[in-house]
Amino acid sequence: MNDSDQRQPSAILRRAAPLAPSMLVCRRFIRNRLAIAGALIIAAMLLFSFAGGWISPYGEAEVFTEYVEQTKDIAMLSVKHELRFSEAEAGAFGAAQRAAFMAALRDQAAQFSAGGYDYFIEQPGEGVYLISGLSRLASYQRGMVKAESGFSADAGFSAAFSAAARQRLPVFNIDGEQYRLLYRQRVIYACRLQPLAVASYQHFEPLAAKAEGDFPLLLQAQLALAKLRDAGDSAVLYAEGAELRLVRDGAGAMIYDGQGQAYAALIPYSISALDGTRLGGEFKTAAYQAALRDQRSFSLAGVEYRLLREGDNWRIQSEQSIQVVRDYDAPSGEHWLGTDGQGMDILTRLMYGGRVSLSIGLAVVLLEALLGMLIGGLAGYFGRWADGLLMRIVDVFNCLPVLPLIIIIGALMDGMRVPPATRLLYLMLVLALLGWPPVARLVRGQILSLREQEFMLAAEAAGLSSRRRIFRHLLPNVAPQLIVVCTMGLGEVILTESVLSFLGLGVKFPFASWGNIINSVTNLYVMTNYWFVWMPAGLLILLTVLGFNFIGDGLRDAFDPRGRR
Repeated sequence: MNDSDQRQPSAILRRAAPLAPSMLVCRRFIRNRLAIAGALIIAAMLLFSFAGGWISPYGEAEVFTEYVEQTKDIAMLSVKHELRFSEAEAGAFGAAQRAAFMAALRDQAAQFSAGGYDYFIEQPGEGVYLISGLSRLASYQRGMVKAESGFSADAGFSAAFSAAARQRLPVFNIDGEQYRLLYRQRVIYACRLQPLAVASYQHFEPLAAKAEGDFPLLLQAQLALAKLRDAGDSAVLYAEGAELRLVRDGAGAMIYDGQGQAYAALIPYSISALDGTRLGGEFKTAAYQAALRDQRSFSLAGVEYRLLREGDNWRIQSEQSIQVVRDYDAPSGEHWLGTDGQGMDILTRLMYGGRVSLSIGLAVVLLEALLGMLIGGLAGYFGRWADGLLMRIVDVFNCLPVLPLIIIIGALMDGMRVPPATRLLYLMLVLALLGWPPVARLVRGQILSLREQEFMLAAEAAGLSSRRRIFRHLLPNVAPQLIVVCTMGLGEVILTESVLSFLGLGVKFPFASWGNIINSVTNLYVMTNYWFVWMPAGLLILLTVLGFNFIGDGLRDAFDPRGRR
């Protein structure tokens, strides 16, 4: 016998050395290339999701902005072609009086009546109408003159009023002032015209706080402007003892105080802000002056404004540095996968989204396994009435409409404004409570077959308690099948979470998940032109689900080598 023949038996013995069951499972799993590929994919996903968030220099909900030069519409100057009324007192010249005035204006009448009162129209200038009412100063009856409250009738006034009343005159003059007589049955009233309102195409625009609601100043300004003809002509006005200067400027006029500051304006325009901001007096002054002089631009506080004419209106614009969100930025060195519609880094969102999606999958599968093992183990071991009761509970949960129920729960959480973090926990619980029945059925079926085996008879003969027989002998023998089912179920849970988030029922902002990242693509234009927003998230979901399925297939083959050689 040679040396090779002597070594052969020992070599055969070494090759035939038995391996532990766990080592056999590991060896069979390692030999499965798809299983190894799946394990590598899942390891890469875990590393990408949990380590990537720490490495990324950006936050999960960090929004990126930039300043751009943009033409912004500030205000609109509009020409008003209708008469505008200014009242001496609020309510002194209401809608009924205005309607009667317009009718009298069409009829070219100098007087009209409304509400039992007479009104008189004067036109001091083109497009300006002074509307006055009769203010009763005194009454004449049976040869006696009686002054009204607030008016003092001296002897000269009484004599002139009495003489005019006896002669039935319409007016009388005294001390250079004219008075009108109003005949009412047996009583005659001496009246004086009292300005009640001014109707004009020129709008009185206060540019200083003191000019607000100053009807005497408005009346002075309207009467003074009616007398001025050429641009640059001026007139002196008085307001609360202060001297003002009105200067005609194009189709309107500007009123300045003693320091040369703009006090008010008479203009045929109205100005309104287009961006919701309050326009200051300096801006209005510069805009009015530019419009009155037909200028195309003006400067204020170092900012250049342009007037863009559109018919009878002027659009006021300016070039401003505006902070805008960098939404849908293409992939670059700063943002490797670009930014989404909210201006957030897509790569960072994918990292944090992986944490949420994988955590939900693992947590839900763990809860399903615990519930399924507990209920299935009790039902399979005790049998009889316990089995019937627990299986009917399983049947009830199997009959629940899962998707409508999740939609209702999501709508309730939206209505109750549940915080995103709490909503995440509720989502895990709901998915686990609706997903455990298949696991319970699997565990029950396995235990029904295992409890009749010889090792269980030996455990019963040894006097072991039911708890030890279930948790030390039965459930560990169910673990291989349970691991396979749970591993393959992880992909299904991640898909379910992604679908719910895509429908707006799952994870909410500011938390990211792969599903709600895809949900940000809301129309066909974004989907076709900004593929980098949704395609990476879809690819990660695909790879993760495939990885878990590969691992599940590999574990199934490793635990049951007869299934495939």
